Amino acid sequence: MPRLMRRQSLGLALSLAAAAAIVSPLRTARAQDVMDVKAAALVRHQYLADMDTVHAKVMALATAIPEDKYSWRPQAGVRSVSEVLGHLAGEWYYYLPQSVAGKPAPGYESPRESLPKLEKVAGKQAMLDELNTSWAYGRAQLAAADPAALTGNYKPWGVSLAQAAFGMTGDQHEHLGQLIAYARANGVKPPWTK
Repeated sequence: MPRLMRRQSLGLALSLAAAAAIVSPLRTARAQDVMDVKAAALVRHQYLADMDTVHAKVMALATAIPEDKYSWRPQAGVRSVSEVLGHLAGEWYYYLPQSVAGKPAPGYESPRESLPKLEKVAGKQAMLDELNTSWAYGRAQLAAADPAALTGNYKPWGVSLAQAAFGMTGDQHEHLGQLIAYARANGVKPPWTK
């Protein structure tokens, strides 16, 4: 892993650990559950940096995997390469903005109807375009989030920024790992590895 990515990952981990320490050391006083604006800005910054890293790796894999392998799945009942990519696009349209109290992208307000459609996007270029569009939307929402509005538990999830960031990045890294395994099973080496 390149030094910058290790540093960013370490920075996110330290920032989230600090935020968690600020937010939840004791449950006796409600004031202890609130991080200040400076801490919220730091966590949001590190959250964005980690998501940028995940995005770059997802796009590198999506580009490297041949189109004829987009329908590959490890076994029946498990998402295909294309379905995992579509699932990520849906999370960037819907869940990423909500993780910082933002609004889902227009047309994606009802995830039960809209998100499954993304797993059915046909063709590599169409999927790459969907990933780029969804990332641009989700990233803009994350970057524009006001740290002052993220100092305690907030809507729609009723959790803190640290909890939302840990939840989202954990899920995103899980899907990235899934794509790495899919790529390697199909003879595709992740582009960032030596």
